[in-house]
Amino acid sequence: MSRRIATVSPARSTAPTEQRGPRAPHRYRARFGALAAGAVPVVAFPAPGQAWLAWVALVPGLLLMQRAPCGREAAVRGWWFGAGFILTAMYWLVPSIGPALPVLAVLFGALQAAVGYAVHRLLHPPLTTRRALLALLVVPAVWVTTEYARSWHALGGPWALLGATQWQHPAVLGLASAGGIWLVSVAVAAVNTGVLIALTAVHWRPRAAAALVTVLVLAAGPLLFALRPAPEGAGAVTVALVQPGIVEDPQARFEASARDTAALVGQRVDLVVWGESSTTADLDRDPAALDALRRLAATTGAEVMAGEDARKADGRISKDAVLVSPSGVVDRYRKIRLVPFGEYIPLRPVLGWVAGVSRAAGENRAPGTAFHVLPATDRSGRPLPVGALICFESAFPDMARTAAREGARVLVYQSSTSTFQRTWAPEQHVALAAIRAAETGRPAVQASLTGVSAAFDAQGRELARLGTGGTGALTVRLPLTAPGTVTWYDRIGDVVPVGALLVTVGATVAGWRSRAGRPAAGPAAQPVG
Repeated sequence: MSRRIATVSPARSTAPTEQRGPRAPHRYRARFGALAAGAVPVVAFPAPGQAWLAWVALVPGLLLMQRAPCGREAAVRGWWFGAGFILTAMYWLVPSIGPALPVLAVLFGALQAAVGYAVHRLLHPPLTTRRALLALLVVPAVWVTTEYARSWHALGGPWALLGATQWQHPAVLGLASAGGIWLVSVAVAAVNTGVLIALTAVHWRPRAAAALVTVLVLAAGPLLFALRPAPEGAGAVTVALVQPGIVEDPQARFEASARDTAALVGQRVDLVVWGESSTTADLDRDPAALDALRRLAATTGAEVMAGEDARKADGRISKDAVLVSPSGVVDRYRKIRLVPFGEYIPLRPVLGWVAGVSRAAGENRAPGTAFHVLPATDRSGRPLPVGALICFESAFPDMARTAAREGARVLVYQSSTSTFQRTWAPEQHVALAAIRAAETGRPAVQASLTGVSAAFDAQGRELARLGTGGTGALTVRLPLTAPGTVTWYDRIGDVVPVGALLVTVGATVAGWRSRAGRPAAGPAAQPVG
């Protein structure tokens, strides 16, 4: 009997090409493609406003991740995709943070590496039905987990969340009333994943599963919207939003707001709202400015909510929403969540140099310590609890939820985006008020110094608008919801992103265990004999 012993030559590698990875030129072509693909979803946000595109805008980037030769390269492509997305979505921050924007894009883009790895792990060819179904759960969960991570205030806060693309579609925002903007993001990411599967799967079963899930997801929002009871018999209030336009001098800005407010005399108005930084006077220490506001409240018959941006008695500058009646200051709320670089520089001893090359804050503003509802009243003296929040705080779902749970019947946002007047920022910003209204079941208004000022009903439908080219007082009648009305999102809070995080962790652990259980790769020995 002859014996044959298999030998392996050390001179040649037996590793397949896809494990070694592509050659450098091809690799970087794909990465630059991912960087460009990251800009595509931004077209679905305001101001381009092509909301329909959001449902397929991720597909080019996901396809590049799916077709990567290995999980590591897919993660790198996801990173480049995320960097392209942040660079494009937040380009208007250049005046505020200058060269720090590319750094932020690289840092935040790294979060999307997890999306790239998940897409490759679950959707690489040949695609099975089991992996397709897992991908429809895991990929949206990983996407929302990355959004939730970069929404932490210490990292800058939530902006350009995928669900915000649907702000003009109240039927889709029915999802927001159940799970907040996070559930809208899940739906959009899931549909994109389903489209990718439908385009790339060879067998009909994965395509059928993706089609079924996609149809169910698309139907969920309108169904929740239809089931949500419309507010009836809860009354209405008239709110005037004052927009003086671009006025650089603080005193002239105050006077312009006062003139627009005085023009309301004779109209039946319940509350007048000025924009953020509409006065630089400390109303507790400036009797002349306070007297002017008291007279306006008396002559219009409506309390005035001014935006105070002033140095206080302790020597620090803060931004406050100050409610003024004919008798004086009723109450005030101090802004808690400040704009990174715009109102403070994180780690100023290390990053303070940014102020020298941009319009970043030369001095840190003082944040407030707690939120509370302002006890406004309408012109008849009936209570009108107001959730007053300032500018960037409209980006935070939890703050609007807190206001709703504390009894606010109207959400009021004071804003100033004059630095970004000719960019997409004002439109992106006002869109957030519509989403907060749909999430909380409360009408919401935004008064901006330079636009956009707008009002939305309790389902997120736009009622009135004054664009960046307009000035004056925008008056709108707001239907109220009954006191104590809460949405599912008001009740359960951020269950969706927490659930997404658990799915992501579970998928990661399962992936590690699967890899650890595989036999080590090596040359196959031939049988002896």
